[in-house]
Amino acid sequence: MPHLLAQFARFGAVGLVGLVVDIALFNLLRVTVLSPEAVESGPIIAKIISTSVAIAVNWVGSRYWSFRLRRRRPPTREAIEFAVVSLGGMAIAVGCLVISREVLGFTSLLADNIASNVVGLGLGSLFRFALYRWWVFHPRRDAPAESRVS
Repeated sequence: MPHLLAQFARFGAVGLVGLVVDIALFNLLRVTVLSPEAVESGPIIAKIISTSVAIAVNWVGSRYWSFRLRRRRPPTREAIEFAVVSLGGMAIAVGCLVISREVLGFTSLLADNIASNVVGLGLGSLFRFALYRWWVFHPRRDAPAESRVS
């Protein structure tokens, strides 16, 4: 259990770095080269770029720190699986926001932040941690079939 808690703490630290990268890069792009005055869909493009960079930062941090003892080969396959799980986590956060706004009728800024950045981020983080640990970075997935214990 202590190993799992330490791994979860490293996972949280990596996620925090990714969150800072996402927010900082989005705001930097949003107020400079991708401002709505310069590019009509600039904020959307900025968010796509910042989230993509944050996912890449999180993959490197997860592969080489959080799950360093569990990483697998080939890294390309692992990276694709990581991206799929990351997009799933993002879908959870967006889903929480949609439910809050469209089903429950909570449309204030505070409600949006609670739905997406508290509830959605919390549920999405649990989803990502579980799938990263037991799917993306699970070392036994690459073991030959005869060496696996059922």
